[in-house]
Amino acid sequence: MDLKSLSLLLYHYIDKSSRVAMNLHDNDVLPREILPVIVIGNGPSGICLSYLLSGYTPYLSPEGTHPNPLLQRKLDQQPTLSLLEQDLEYLCEGLEGRSANPVAVLFDSLLLPDSDYGQEHASPLLWRYEPERAIPHLVLGKGPPGGAWHAMEGSMLTLSLANWMELPGLKLKDWMREKRRNVRNDRATPAEIASYYQHYVSQMGLEDSFACGTTVTSLRRVDGEGASGGSVWEVQGTQRRDPLDEGGPTEVPFTVCAENVVLATGTHDIPARLGVEGEGLPFVCHSFWELEAAISNGQLDNASDPLLVVGAGLTAADAVLTAHHLNTPVYHAFRRSVTDPGLIFNQLPKLLYPEYHKVHQMMTQQQQGPQDQDSTNTGGTGAQTDQQENSNNTASLSSGSYPGYVSLPKHCVVAFKPDRKCILEGEDGRRTVLQVSMALVLIGAHPNLSFLSEDGRPLGLNPQEPISCRRNPLDVDPYTYESVSEGGLYAMGPLVGENFVRFLKGGSLAIVSDLAKRQRAKKENLTNIRGVVGQAESVCVTDS
Repeated sequence: MDLKSLSLLLYHYIDKSSRVAMNLHDNDVLPREILPVIVIGNGPSGICLSYLLSGYTPYLSPEGTHPNPLLQRKLDQQPTLSLLEQDLEYLCEGLEGRSANPVAVLFDSLLLPDSDYGQEHASPLLWRYEPERAIPHLVLGKGPPGGAWHAMEGSMLTLSLANWMELPGLKLKDWMREKRRNVRNDRATPAEIASYYQHYVSQMGLEDSFACGTTVTSLRRVDGEGASGGSVWEVQGTQRRDPLDEGGPTEVPFTVCAENVVLATGTHDIPARLGVEGEGLPFVCHSFWELEAAISNGQLDNASDPLLVVGAGLTAADAVLTAHHLNTPVYHAFRRSVTDPGLIFNQLPKLLYPEYHKVHQMMTQQQQGPQDQDSTNTGGTGAQTDQQENSNNTASLSSGSYPGYVSLPKHCVVAFKPDRKCILEGEDGRRTVLQVSMALVLIGAHPNLSFLSEDGRPLGLNPQEPISCRRNPLDVDPYTYESVSEGGLYAMGPLVGENFVRFLKGGSLAIVSDLAKRQRAKKENLTNIRGVVGQAESVCVTDS
């Protein structure tokens, strides 16, 4: 390599970061330079990642101790090094927790020691703001910081304890006290959590790295420009802007490139569908908000035909509770048995989650079984078997401990009909026809990865299947969260199987640790380049 090429390479590495950082202060103009990192998604995953990328660095506090003696001994071996500079794989060894991702268990254990045992030990971590460690980045999100939390039903309580929902550096309970709110039963509403996340970005000074109102439409590898060569990630999309005139909001296209991209989109974008006949009919809905709209518009009340809720997750339970409180009759159909250990209600402590325990009681005590199908009742349920459609052969909605509700375990929807009839099939093959006013299918959601080739399928554990948080998450290195198949592409949060905020924070630690390691290696290369350039210049002077 000649002197001129070395000099150009040195200029490219030294000058690029400063030029990119200046452009981050204007979110109305997305930078066209090559950024070190772009984050797609501005929910809690993207927010926590931005916090660490901005220079906030975790250390072991001199006064801090961890209740796990094995982990404490490991931390004591290099007490002056930040957590970002330590061997995460070594620290993870021997730890156990409620996540399949080892770094998630490690970071959760350090932030909330022994929280699974109901303990509230102080975290042994000390956070320092070290701007020299900051890695310029841009966080893209469709709405305000907080992501899907702004779209969740605002009256229910979060599944997680309030302190499990908080991000490093700002205690959720302290913030809520300042807002003169009390955390009910150690839990909060999604609306409160969304407000907390939005405030967090402002409180921590992260706004300059956030470009909200953006929708990504394409992510692909392109040839890089400049002396470094190689390829970079090109992100294309549109940014929603509200002009000063009365022309209304406009969608402005943008293109931005980065060395590394982090996928933090979550999985709430596309409601999962049953894939059965008639699912596109107007009375078949796939969102809790559609239930709330039907109630607000007076389309659903205690005089309506029953509501059919399909699904056995927490959102389905919220729908059951909402309708039951309004005395709207409810059919509740789901594929599992009520005793299935995989059912979320069988995993929740009864005292901490009384409302979900109540739903589980309803599911258990008000079951339709074969004995109900064989006996005729006069409850006026509007339910029929397809072999005898003139008789009502389902458990009465007006009897039992929870009148107006009946559960149909181990039932699958076969079809929806235009006359608002739903055909269900039990595990014994018998079919039941239900007359309903509305059907609400709440069986989960899928991420929207349409900006990736083949919707991101090649990145999954099973490249032949759609990406799914539970069944087919993205295949990443467990200690760096970098894609196994695409270098420079990272993923975190629900895309790698983390549904709880307390565990998605581990992805931030893993990713920033890996990026910091690469940054240190790059600086070492710069030092070597400077040495070669200096030697070459000395040779030129001597020769002259």
